[in-house]
Amino acid sequence: MDCAIDAVGFEARGHGHDGVKHEAPATVLNSLMGVVRVAGKIGIPGLYVTEDPGAVDAAAKMGSLSIRFGLGWAKSHSFHTGQTPVMKYNRQLMQAIMWDRINIAEVVGVQVISLDQAPEGYGEFDAGVPKKFVIDPHKLFSAA
Repeated sequence: MDCAIDAVGFEARGHGHDGVKHEAPATVLNSLMGVVRVAGKIGIPGLYVTEDPGAVDAAAKMGSLSIRFGLGWAKSHSFHTGQTPVMKYNRQLMQAIMWDRINIAEVVGVQVISLDQAPEGYGEFDAGVPKKFVIDPHKLFSAA
């Protein structure tokens, strides 16, 4: 593979049956370094923070991860980090949404729920379902 993207970030989980229960903040980066070819590129728009009080260990709490940097160096990987440049695409995306060329709710998996359904929605979101819940307490979306 010539290049790869880590769009997960520090809240990644481990592999296998027990892996989903425990955070493994460096697992995606380490896996990518293993599969990307020599002189390949790794993009890292996934969120990594300078401090995470709820992290799994003392190092991760300070934003330090146990990545195999030596492997990345030996394979001459290029790492590109930082937030995705959303402002670069903002105007085009806005126009596409406004002129109905893109149905953004469908693209991002929006599900409108009532206020009573909010606890279940938060539970599903925390469990990792690929949905974005919009709470409609006054049923204004269903009326539109």
